[in-house]
Amino acid sequence: MTLDSIPLATMDLQTADGVRRNSTKICAPVMAETVDQMLTQARKAKELGADLVEIRLDFLKTFNPRQDLEILIKQCPLPTLITYRPIWEGGKYDGDESKRQNALRLAMELGADYIDVELQVAHDFYNAIQGKKPAKIKIIVSSHNYQNTPSLEEIGNLVARILATGADIVKVATTAVDITDSARLFQILVHSQVPMIGIVMGEKGFISRILSAKFGGFLTFGSIEAGLVSAPGQPAVKELLELYNFRQLGPDTKVHGVIGNPIGHSKSPHLYNPAFKSVNFNGIYLPLLVDNVANFLKTYSSHDFVGYSYTIPHKEAGFNCCDEIDPIAKEIGAISCMIKRPDGNLMGYNVDYLGAIAAIEEGLRASNGASQASGSPLTGKLFVVMGAGGAGKALAFGGKEKGARVIVANRTYGAVFSFYFFIFCLN
Repeated sequence: MTLDSIPLATMDLQTADGVRRNSTKICAPVMAETVDQMLTQARKAKELGADLVEIRLDFLKTFNPRQDLEILIKQCPLPTLITYRPIWEGGKYDGDESKRQNALRLAMELGADYIDVELQVAHDFYNAIQGKKPAKIKIIVSSHNYQNTPSLEEIGNLVARILATGADIVKVATTAVDITDSARLFQILVHSQVPMIGIVMGEKGFISRILSAKFGGFLTFGSIEAGLVSAPGQPAVKELLELYNFRQLGPDTKVHGVIGNPIGHSKSPHLYNPAFKSVNFNGIYLPLLVDNVANFLKTYSSHDFVGYSYTIPHKEAGFNCCDEIDPIAKEIGAISCMIKRPDGNLMGYNVDYLGAIAAIEEGLRASNGASQASGSPLTGKLFVVMGAGGAGKALAFGGKEKGARVIVANRTYGAVFSFYFFIFCLN
């Protein structure tokens, strides 16, 4: 399944800061042991810019339903989503099921805006309320899969089962085994005829939390503090708004990113996203934790996925996936970036050597007191490359181009042998 032909409806919403291109809400989970701590967190969520808070009752150390819900719902500065997650659905509550559902019904009576009911008990819950539900409240019926992300057909069937309960909002949360798993949720999201929350948990599903705004998700979750998450792979509210320009993402937003494994160390999103914003470019730049480059490119073949940087260990794998390759990148045998042409062809370039060689030359000139007019300070120097991968090849190319004598050090002899053959071919 690929994202090559998904129809997207355009939606422009005016905000105080300009054009808001999506209606996707940011929900901040509130997870604390006391009611006072929860209210403090809720106030912080409002300061950060969240649209609503998810009050996780299962985190409370002690819980007096009527008293505590009255305070939490009436004094919360943001709309409330009440969740009382049982241990069998990944939460912390391990008590009597009827008491848990009674608390959710009470939350409805006391004016909560949303409540979350697990699919496994949804029919029982709806039978118990017998259609008596305040007009204001919306019931989210949720399903969580902590093992994997099912097939497109299975997810579709799951959504149908959730809708059959009478849900106002559908929630499907799965787990990413591969970054391509998110594509199946995007496919469901964009075709959904009812409000839907679609999330793929884990680092490999991170893009689902950002791009839910592009594909029409009802909400995404953002933590109040980085690292204090209610599910794996959850970004912070501040990160969503300030780094990823979440409000400005829309159906026509162009997707870019840095492909690598690992990828959490990359600072590229911190460079490109502010740059996009500064020139009012409708684009997003994401960290992409990719295992197999060819599978990733095939899955995300939509015209809206348009450009990538490459880091370890995928510079050579990216080279092998190009339809066209810049002559310098062809000589190096690895790419550092890829763009998608209007005809869909993937064009590879290598600019690693430009920045690296320029920095080395600048350092040498500064230490030797030489000027740029005197030529490259690398000429005739011994240029040692540590590592025989794609980045090493780019540096070897740059060093050779400047007249240096290149040698390489690497952990495996086979890679060194092929590297020296590469250097020989440069002569």
